[in-house]
Amino acid sequence: MTGSRVHRRPDSHRAFAAGVTLNTLFVLAEGGVGAAVGSLALIADAGHNFSDVISLLLAWGAGALAQRAATERRTYGFRKATVVASFISAVLLLAALGAIAREAVGRLLHPAPVGGPVIILVAAIGAVINAATAALFFSGKKNDLNIQAAFLHMAADAGVSLGVVAGGILIALKGWPWIDPAISLAIVVIVFWGTWKLFRRSLDLTLDAVPENIDIAGIKGYLAGLENVVQIHDLHVWALSTTEVALTVHVVAAADSFDTNTLCGIQRHLHDRFGIAHATIQVETPTAGDGCLLDRPDCL
Repeated sequence: MTGSRVHRRPDSHRAFAAGVTLNTLFVLAEGGVGAAVGSLALIADAGHNFSDVISLLLAWGAGALAQRAATERRTYGFRKATVVASFISAVLLLAALGAIAREAVGRLLHPAPVGGPVIILVAAIGAVINAATAALFFSGKKNDLNIQAAFLHMAADAGVSLGVVAGGILIALKGWPWIDPAISLAIVVIVFWGTWKLFRRSLDLTLDAVPENIDIAGIKGYLAGLENVVQIHDLHVWALSTTEVALTVHVVAAADSFDTNTLCGIQRHLHDRFGIAHATIQVETPTAGDGCLLDRPDCL
């Protein structure tokens, strides 16, 4: 018997729309100012921020794609698109952090002054916009890797921009040219920690590992402890998307001990207690001929 309850995610379309709009406008403004004052640094940063717009569009598109109905060919629909998007975003963010770290090390070895007041002002505006965009995704980042990826992208950019501002002010006050790359490296280390966790979790979900928030031992204990259950086997738990988890299991139980109401109750408990959105339970009896093919070593 199969049961499915779709977790209704908070509507993130407005957050993505606002984030993409704000950051696109900032990229155009930053690139324009950079061209006007002849600052390659601003133009390069505008290019980096444009990559973040692409990442936001990727996450937004995956979220929208996941809402499409299943088809005969894609029986689970397009829910896995959010997992793929979060993995790609993690890889892009790791690459961006690597580029920032490389630039920071180069500036530590060969200090260069931070740009003038115009560059610091633009960086401050960028920090505000990126922080505001990150705040839009803050509430959803805990339960959705796709949203978490968008949050980390924006938080990283906000941190780097704040580093430019803080570095510029400290250099002006203290004359320490090394403070700007040092702050950038510190930000990279902090953001890398969260990004690496995102990368590992998204890779696990891509490879159909049990999501880390699922108590697999608890599920085994619950199913094996059900009344009239002799044993369970072929228990599989994997992510349908970044917000939904599926389960299949074979339950060996006494004949006629599982009716429709019992199965519905089990599915409801799996949903409410363990966060399983889609449960498929195959009931078998101990006297069913040669037994289940999946439970026979000679039929693997």
